[in-house]
This record gives sequence, C-alpha cells and structure tokens, in this order.
Amino acid sequence: MKGIFSVLVENKDGVLSGISGLFARRGFNIDSLAVGETEKHDVSSMTIVSTGDQRTIDQIEKHLNKKLDVIKVRRLEETRSVLLEMLLIKVRYSLSNRASLIEICNVMGAKIVHLSATNMVIEFHAAPDTVEEFIELVRSFGILEIQRTGVIAMTKG
Repeated sequence: MKGIFSVLVENKDGVLSGISGLFARRGFNIDSLAVGETEKHDVSSMTIVSTGDQRTIDQIEKHLNKKLDVIKVRRLEETRSVLLEMLLIKVRYSLSNRASLIEICNVMGAKIVHLSATNMVIEFHAAPDTVEEFIELVRSFGILEIQRTGVIAMTKG
C-alpha cells in the first residue's frame, strides 16, 4: 500500500532532519520526498511517499502529527490528487537513432534542454507512472544519468 502525505512544516533549520530521523528510527521507508517553501516564507510543504501495510501507513501519519514542527498532515488519495514528478535524463544517441529519440520526446511532451554531439539532456514532468514509462521508452538508446525530483502532490478541487 502506498501512503502519500502532504505535510506543512515550520520553515526552519533541522525540520527535514527531524522528519527523516523519525522515519529512520521507526524503520519506515521513504520512497519519495520533495520539500519546498510555500507562499508563506515561514512554512514549507513536504510531499512524502511511503509504502507499507495499512498499520504502517497509519503509524506514519500518527507520528508525523506528533512532531512539534509539523503544522498539518494530510493523507492524499491518488485518485483525488494531482501527482507530478520531474525528470532530467541524459540519453546517448547516434545519427541513425536521433530522429527516433526526438520523436519520442515530441509525442510524450518532453523538452530537450541540452544537445551535444553524442547525447542529450531531456526534461520531462508527468505523473510518476508516466515518468517510468518515459524512462523505459528511452532506455534502449542508452541512459547515461537520471535525476528525479520525487513526487509533489496536491488535492484536486
């Protein structure tokens, strides 16, 4: 089972360390973690994705709510939320397959942000499962490097 948590925290030193320490001490896994400042300078938003059974996901929510620096915890449902992830991927190409790689980028809505004689850096943002599909589509070209942001999420409506 996947747990997606939107956590508002005080934007101050040590908060991220405290949250990650909580996960480490309890043996909870963090599949994805994205943190950024909100419209309020003193508040940050964390999107934390974790997996486990129902009891584990409930325990994560309970322990997050106990943290002093945590302002609010919301558990998000995948079907009622917008989930996005950004990917930068460096892919090798040759003159014979370059057009195919560019076509995949065009069809999927990816953007080529750097081009050299032998490789290109591609930016892609989409739902996490679509990011995985894109990676699989370009794998045969030769992936040189991948950087991913982790999931960010917001409820619909």
